[in-house]
Amino acid sequence: MKTIAVIGVGYVGLVTGTCFSDLGNRVKCMDISEEKITKLEQGIMPIYEPGLKEVVQRNVDAGRLSFTTSYEEALEDASIVFICVGTPSGVDGEADLQYVRAAAETIAKTMTRRLVVVNKSTVPVGTGDWVAEIITETQPEPIDFAVVSCPEFLREGSALYDFMNPDRIVLGSLDEDAADEVAQLHLPLRAPIMVTDLRTAEMIKYASNAFLATKISFINEIANICEALGADVKEVAVGMGYDKRIGPHFLGAGIGYGGSCFPKDVLALKHMAAEQGRHPQLLQAVTDINNFQRMQVVSKLHDMLGQDLSGKTIGVLGLSFKPNTDDMRAAPSVTVVNELHKLGATLRGYDPVAMENASGLLEGKIELCNNAYEVVDGADAVVVMTEWNEFKQLDMLRVKESMGAPNLIDGRNIYDPEKMKELGFTYRGFGRGYNGNGIHVIEA
Repeated sequence: MKTIAVIGVGYVGLVTGTCFSDLGNRVKCMDISEEKITKLEQGIMPIYEPGLKEVVQRNVDAGRLSFTTSYEEALEDASIVFICVGTPSGVDGEADLQYVRAAAETIAKTMTRRLVVVNKSTVPVGTGDWVAEIITETQPEPIDFAVVSCPEFLREGSALYDFMNPDRIVLGSLDEDAADEVAQLHLPLRAPIMVTDLRTAEMIKYASNAFLATKISFINEIANICEALGADVKEVAVGMGYDKRIGPHFLGAGIGYGGSCFPKDVLALKHMAAEQGRHPQLLQAVTDINNFQRMQVVSKLHDMLGQDLSGKTIGVLGLSFKPNTDDMRAAPSVTVVNELHKLGATLRGYDPVAMENASGLLEGKIELCNNAYEVVDGADAVVVMTEWNEFKQLDMLRVKESMGAPNLIDGRNIYDPEKMKELGFTYRGFGRGYNGNGIHVIEA
């Protein structure tokens, strides 16, 4: 059993600390926000993540997991400290490292024994070396330490599963003993452990997220072509996915990606490339396509309702950037609601878990309803922005009959176009140029 400190109880920090405690380690999670720590001590989660509350409570009750606002208390017996603070985008897309700097400086001033300092936050290439310099320069007196990069690969909505069932563990360090110590923490997960240098480990995270974002933008580009040529992108994606070189994942066409990772990481990688005199044309195209997809919703509404949307009532189903999370950072819904509000539309919306976040981000722009059926009542059009299972199970005949006009924009392609047309909807998906009898696969 190791004693671990985790700095930051945001998405990555809380999941990391909780899961390491569930593996039998003693973990102290520290955050400078007294409000967050107080709520956690009361069993109130600062984020929505399926199953997280129960696992936190189990480990708190077992005495393995605790919370504090004190660096001294967090580092008191720790041999490993994970830095899990936010790295938001700056003005030009660069990662803002002020919170990483603050954590590194405070660790340096507080540590009283050898520490392995692990960068878990997504940070620009070279940050590990920079953190080492900060600690060395800030220590009141020299104390041995090592820096290890251990990037996270968690998906919001399935973070607990992803932590406990990783595809791989990536570790980067110039200190073999420190890398081995962090590797030992991960051995119970029975996953491949790749040990490399700091900068390569940092780059693996950015390259991975940029590639996944590229797959999404690629299939959205194909969807737009399918729409023009009369093909069905959902069937195209299935046909592509059988190719083992391509795979079926991240080929869901629609309104594009959002969240705290893909938009930020693609921008940061573009910024790093540009700073070194490189020309990241592909990354720029990925971003441009993603931004274009969001505005496609507005274009489709114009096609359905005319150029003047003022006074039109438009329902929005789903506000979080993806299902099973309340995260609205860079959510497509925010872009679309802001644009439609500018055009004078009357907006109503609902999300199963993101209502609190939506009330702050979209205050005065959208009326938040208690359920999906309230959203669609009397609406001139309805837009599906998030593929929550709840929306897949709606009584679509009831939806159609309660709307002022049966105009449906399916931003996530969750409905069958032919069935929607049979019910009487004017239906617009993304890349659904044609839908025949569906996919028919003959097994060998």
